[in-house]
Amino acid sequence: MTSTKVYGHVNRLLNFAKPDQFSNGVAARLPEAYKKFWNEWKVRQPAAVHYIPEPGKWKRDPETGVVTPVQNTPIPLVHTKESHKGLWGGEAVIKGFQKRDPQRRRVPHFWFPALHRSVIYSEILNKHMSIIVTQRALDLIHKNYGLDHYILKTPACDLQSLFACKLKRKMMLALLHKDLYPEDPEKREEVYNTYEKYIGEYNAEEIDWYGLDFFEAIKKQMSIEESMYKPMPLKILYRAELVEKLQAAGIQGVKDALEEHEDSLQSRKSSWISKLNPFSSRKEGTT
Repeated sequence: MTSTKVYGHVNRLLNFAKPDQFSNGVAARLPEAYKKFWNEWKVRQPAAVHYIPEPGKWKRDPETGVVTPVQNTPIPLVHTKESHKGLWGGEAVIKGFQKRDPQRRRVPHFWFPALHRSVIYSEILNKHMSIIVTQRALDLIHKNYGLDHYILKTPACDLQSLFACKLKRKMMLALLHKDLYPEDPEKREEVYNTYEKYIGEYNAEEIDWYGLDFFEAIKKQMSIEESMYKPMPLKILYRAELVEKLQAAGIQGVKDALEEHEDSLQSRKSSWISKLNPFSSRKEGTT
């Protein structure tokens, strides 16, 4: 028995929490704002796209009358790198098997969605974008009366695209800071009043961490920690102490010290210039 299985049994017996990607290292210090996005993106169950789920928990066979539990098993999907660069509307590559010959074994097969390039428009960002989409994504955009409504209304688990999540982050930041349409105040108020309802469930920190993948979140957290714990140069500390002493001496003392400091800087500057100037040592009237 491997060590992983042993620790798993011990954790279940002692009722310890199962370790995850947020248990060790920098990931353990990530804020709750990012964990909220992660749960919406990776933990939350997405809506069924490639199959029709059966309602309820039990079903009865109409011919035999046998009652069996309903088992809505999701179809195994493969989310490729290309799917994160466009809008696939929740679709992905279907992984399965195909029976091509009744006398032979089934063989692995992949079903790919039909992709084509289209131009979409964001009213919030006031920008046209040429990206790869599926027909289902276009249908969802039309059904929700525009790209902005579709992106802001749909959770990350149903978008299934990093491009869509980052686009949603840009839209929410534009609504949060209200910096859309800087040259048209009337249009800004109209667009803001139309879409402000979608940012009500997020605060500023959650919007700032929204749409980042795991490595981007780690990099962001490390940069924040470096800026917080970066050692301060001693000259800044000494300057602060000097300012405090001068303030304690009084306003006139501060003015006198500043004037003395400026005079010394000017004298040093002139001395350095005279040293660098090759003609400064010549006397006037010499040829």
